[in-house]
Amino acid sequence: MLVLFATPIVAPIHVQAALPEAIETALARADLTAADISIVITPVGDKNASRLPSPIKVIDSGNIDSKNINTTKINSNSKPASTNNANTDSNSINKQATQNNNGNRPVASHQSALVTIEKRTITQYEKQLNAYTDDPYTYQSLESSPSLLPDGASTPANHSNRNDNRNESNSDSDSDSDSSNKNKQVITNTSIKISFSPLLNHQPDIARTPASTMKLVPSFIALDTLGADFVWHTRVYHTGIIIGDQLYGDLIIQGSGDPKMTHERLQQLLYKVQTSGIRHINGDIIIDSTIFKNVSKDPAAFDNAPLRPYNASPDGFLVNFSSIGIQSYPLNNSQAQLTYTPQLANYQLPNMINIRAAACGQARYSLAPQWQPTQLTLNASLPDSCGEHAFYVAYPDAKDFAARVIAAKWQALGNTLSGKVISQETPYDVNKKPKSLRGLAAIAMSPLPIVSYPSLNLTQQIYDINHFSNNVMTEQVALSIAAYNKSSNNETINETSNNQQTSLYQFGKPTTTSYPAALQTINQWWQTHLTTPPPHLTNGSGLCRDCTISAANLSELLTYAYSHPNFDAYVSSLGIAGVSGTITAHSERLPDSQAIGRSWIKTGTLNNVTSMAGYVKGLSGQDYVVVGLINSEQALNAYTARPVLDAMLDWTAQH
Repeated sequence: MLVLFATPIVAPIHVQAALPEAIETALARADLTAADISIVITPVGDKNASRLPSPIKVIDSGNIDSKNINTTKINSNSKPASTNNANTDSNSINKQATQNNNGNRPVASHQSALVTIEKRTITQYEKQLNAYTDDPYTYQSLESSPSLLPDGASTPANHSNRNDNRNESNSDSDSDSDSSNKNKQVITNTSIKISFSPLLNHQPDIARTPASTMKLVPSFIALDTLGADFVWHTRVYHTGIIIGDQLYGDLIIQGSGDPKMTHERLQQLLYKVQTSGIRHINGDIIIDSTIFKNVSKDPAAFDNAPLRPYNASPDGFLVNFSSIGIQSYPLNNSQAQLTYTPQLANYQLPNMINIRAAACGQARYSLAPQWQPTQLTLNASLPDSCGEHAFYVAYPDAKDFAARVIAAKWQALGNTLSGKVISQETPYDVNKKPKSLRGLAAIAMSPLPIVSYPSLNLTQQIYDINHFSNNVMTEQVALSIAAYNKSSNNETINETSNNQQTSLYQFGKPTTTSYPAALQTINQWWQTHLTTPPPHLTNGSGLCRDCTISAANLSELLTYAYSHPNFDAYVSSLGIAGVSGTITAHSERLPDSQAIGRSWIKTGTLNNVTSMAGYVKGLSGQDYVVVGLINSEQALNAYTARPVLDAMLDWTAQH
């Protein structure tokens, strides 16, 4: 009788077992309780066939053996490296993320030398980066600064039976589907999966606000549905006729939803138009951003910080994250020169600013910028401590921003335009132009584009999304999942072909999509592939208070991803604890952590919210999926709660 009565009492106590002492201690220090946190830590894979990258050993300078290690150094007298070369496709920050997609490079293996890096190198780089710019993550996305790590340092270690026969480079693939992966995906859904009981399972089913760990959802679903080598194609058409190097008609740029059309890549696109034979346009340049419908948002709505690039709106033709870089160059003790990247046509940007004695901070405090209808006003003098500094300020209107940048760059290339640059969310229709302006523009030419400009591939794009927590890029990818659905594309092509008189886009046009359609597609994918109830998303980036996900949700997604053919691209997009990305400061908060260099993590931070999710390689050789979500109703500084999740990573790595 005692046993019968005791059984139902013991079971729930076992399910809600006490948290490890290190995590309990960290919770107490942060003035939190076990009720504020959900944790799921689950072993995955085989100790003898790890799919995680090789660990990175971070050492103090006093322990260096120069004969046996491979260290990366940075010049202490220079600012963080960047490139002014318009060709950003092959920069080193992307080489790290795309090592597995280039068949001409050696593949890492268990026999590879351990990558070692000095802690002071990481610290010095981070210090320089934060001293140079008020927005290091936007800076690294836009300027494509090189990685501190050698090429391939974060490449998954074990590629047995999966990459041996890969002989072709996919860097120039012109495919809108995952067909280019068909010969590489040896691992399938029928492969044997090893199931484990969770190492730690604390309040796994509570729906919590995830902050930016939500980015793990659309970035993986995009890899699964579109493929790691997927590229967006921005296509350029024209009406009318070309005589010599002059177009008598309109130039139409069909936006593709490309998440990373930087100002340098836009210049490449326009240069390709120029080399196709058009230098002078007797008509308009039309930007067609139809692919995304009604996705513009109020940049001040979330946190009343409309100038921060992380609040930029997605758009069918997004340029430079709708953000401008302001570079300061002090001339003397009283004034500094300002330069802007990119330039905006027909818009006044002040080139000089006074200097005041103050600490350098974010642009809205240091410069107090304000976008006026025809000019940018700076309502504060530059703090003298800024020195040579890069600020990033978001423009309030993505379409107007793109139009002004195109006009400025077209002119900078030595070309002319008699009309205007018009950005619209409707397909080009010559019949909607006033009859007096049609003329030769009414002559419809071949439906084939004169330029089809490919984006960086999806692997490269999600590196920025997860490593630098880029919100607007995540939104572009989440919307693209629905836009490039094959069945929808077929319907759109059929509809377009029946309306040939008014549309140039008869081939290869993706379907128009919206937030509701994109979120429904993500929800359907979840219900098809996973067993936990779908998370609640109102956008894809996690910049929302009404988005919720459970630790069980994220754990199941990450476990599913671990066995996926595109796992290499996924895990390489994550920050490395104590080394890179948004988890670099882990080693500062917990210097002796065993998770340093052994954890690949996406972090999330909002007021009253902090989260981590990703993968840890235990000292035993076992791989783990790890998820920790902290929400509190108390007034919580998320950074004071972060050490709790640091303790979670350290505890996991010790196993």
